[in-house]
Amino acid sequence: MLAIRPATPTDAPLLTTLIHELAEYDRLAHEAIALEEDITRDGFGPAPKFRAVIAEWNGQVAGYALFFDFYSSFQGRAGLFLDDLFVREEFRKHGIGKALVAHVAGIAWKEGYFCMRWEVLDWNTPAIDFYRNLGAVFLDEWKAACLIGDALQAVAEEAK
Repeated sequence: MLAIRPATPTDAPLLTTLIHELAEYDRLAHEAIALEEDITRDGFGPAPKFRAVIAEWNGQVAGYALFFDFYSSFQGRAGLFLDDLFVREEFRKHGIGKALVAHVAGIAWKEGYFCMRWEVLDWNTPAIDFYRNLGAVFLDEWKAACLIGDALQAVAEEAK
């Protein structure tokens, strides 16, 4: 039986573990530096920067979704960015991923967001097929861009 519940502050160690498991799956473990105290501060502090839900299958932790707001000046309202969607390997093929997406979509719909958006790595064909089957529109004409680490610092120092 599947249950999806909001993450609580006591889930910070679990979320940290799941985030690192996702990073390993995504072949990005070297980039996963989040610590339990980061998750506690940013997810459950006085000004949360994200929300998360935990999926449990027959009482065992099966996966999670982590999401946060972004704003569209064109739409004049917020959207919901699904940053993480992860189901542990032994729990796949039970509809848990679809249920997590549906759960977050339900939050977006009820709270009046104009869309739900996410990114998927180009090599991850199982995820791409999964999202296509849900009816997701791929924004191929858009290119994701990111300033991170030394590049972020270098550009920021130009503002001094």
